Amino acid sequence: MMSDSVIQAIAVYAIPVLYAITLHEVAHGWAARHFGDHTAALQGRLSLNPLKHVDPIGTVVMPLVLYFMTSGAFVFGYAKPVPVNIMGLRNPKRDMLWVAFAGPGSNLAMALLWMLFAIALAALGVREPFVARMAEAGVAVNFVMAALNLFPLPPLDGGRMLASVLPINQANLLLRLEPFGFLVVLVLAATKLLDYWMGPILTVLHVGLRWLMLPLISVLS
Repeated sequence: MMSDSVIQAIAVYAIPVLYAITLHEVAHGWAARHFGDHTAALQGRLSLNPLKHVDPIGTVVMPLVLYFMTSGAFVFGYAKPVPVNIMGLRNPKRDMLWVAFAGPGSNLAMALLWMLFAIALAALGVREPFVARMAEAGVAVNFVMAALNLFPLPPLDGGRMLASVLPINQANLLLRLEPFGFLVVLVLAATKLLDYWMGPILTVLHVGLRWLMLPLISVLS
């Protein structure tokens, strides 16, 4: 039986995780459509309805398992991948860079929105702990998703971005690692070697967001 603290943590993280994963995938589809590939749009995958994107394992089971395994220190999940036909892009090699970046880029945008929400709560004098914790979780979850997906190994977005800028032969070699990418990342996470990537990236993101929000905080304080 789950304790009250665990149930509260799940309630706090549920909405931030669900929308961080959903909008991440939809952003790939939006970017692909912008660059000429309408595959996701034709399959009805550009909807913001999370139910159209939920993967039972990646969206529900994996985040919960990681939460319990790491005591909340590391939470990651994924939705059903939005289909992208790279050959439908006007300039496949160049455009794939932006299609891949759209996912983590959307997470950075959502982290910014959650931070603005937290600042607005404070400015309005709202003292509801649950809502404040959800806003904090929204920033943290989206930063973790952005940082992890920028890791330069396919099938993560960072790997696809790297393949887009490498010469064709080196890019093809990198893409051959795609079937093993998630396994490698899980091994790196389990051995804490991934911390050498996540730690510095998350620090930069948090410092950057605080610096960006400083003028607004100064005005409201």
